[in-house]
Amino acid sequence: MKKVALTAALADYDHVRDLALGRVQPDGIELTCLTLPIEEIFFRFIVYREWEVSEISLAKYVALTSQGDESYWALPVFPSRVFRHCSIYVRSDGPVSAIADLAGRRVGIPEWAQTAAVYSRGFLQHQYGIDLASIDWVQAGVNQPGRIEKVDVELPQGVRLTRRADKSLNEMLLAGEIDAALAARAPEAFVNGDSRIRRLFPNYREVEEDYYRKTEIFPIMHAVAVRRDVVQNHPWVPRNLFKAFEEAKRRSIARALETTASLFPIPWGYDDAERGMQLFGKDYFPYGIEENRTTLAAFLRYACEQGVCKRLLDVEELFPPQLHSSYRV
Repeated sequence: MKKVALTAALADYDHVRDLALGRVQPDGIELTCLTLPIEEIFFRFIVYREWEVSEISLAKYVALTSQGDESYWALPVFPSRVFRHCSIYVRSDGPVSAIADLAGRRVGIPEWAQTAAVYSRGFLQHQYGIDLASIDWVQAGVNQPGRIEKVDVELPQGVRLTRRADKSLNEMLLAGEIDAALAARAPEAFVNGDSRIRRLFPNYREVEEDYYRKTEIFPIMHAVAVRRDVVQNHPWVPRNLFKAFEEAKRRSIARALETTASLFPIPWGYDDAERGMQLFGKDYFPYGIEENRTTLAAFLRYACEQGVCKRLLDVEELFPPQLHSSYRV
């Protein structure tokens, strides 16, 4: 059988690298992988559908799905998962010293439909009891002016959002024009060690671990999508790609746990990997639908409440029917 030629665009994760380099071969597929920056991947795929398989923002995907867009299916492959208590930045001399202080303040976001912001607003509302309508929201690029929303959103009643095309969140935070920023990508001043900006939660790991114990939510940032025309023509492609992504991840985790010779330039990296297993279980970076149902259901609820989704989606609506169940031996 002639292999199906597909092009995939993915960020340079260790847990997809064996697939990108061809060390793992998906059955029946000749896969060409492009390694590009996240923002470029999302823009070129969501706007122009330039390739068949792509990493995709979970928020953008669920927004488009809720609007009836049937351009692609997601695979339950989640290459990026990050807790977002670490992603709240404030001015060191500003009025926000605790999470409750965000109520009534001006808070910046890169996009209302950014996945990280959906999770952050979700825990503000559901874990800390903050009314999202009490905040003056400001949308702008994190480090560059001019960033815009990539999907249509309907803001909840009472929520105020000002779009600023002339300044970045980094500039506004330094100038005191906003009191905080919720951003997956850190403001440039923070990255450069500017003491005027700090994380709201300096002990974010402790806070995030406690959040997981209470909620069992391990935030999913990105999924992998396949154009629906590919699935229609080759219905076996989703399962074969999923298996290949799983194998690439398995090899990556084995590298992370290696103690004989450190395979990552991170002191005690294997110890952190083992700590992750203690908290999350043996498969501490799970793919699959059932393994992630709690997180996905929470995210869909947040996205609907926040106007990112036009309606509340069911988890199964996100994935092709071929992946709703699996065989057992």
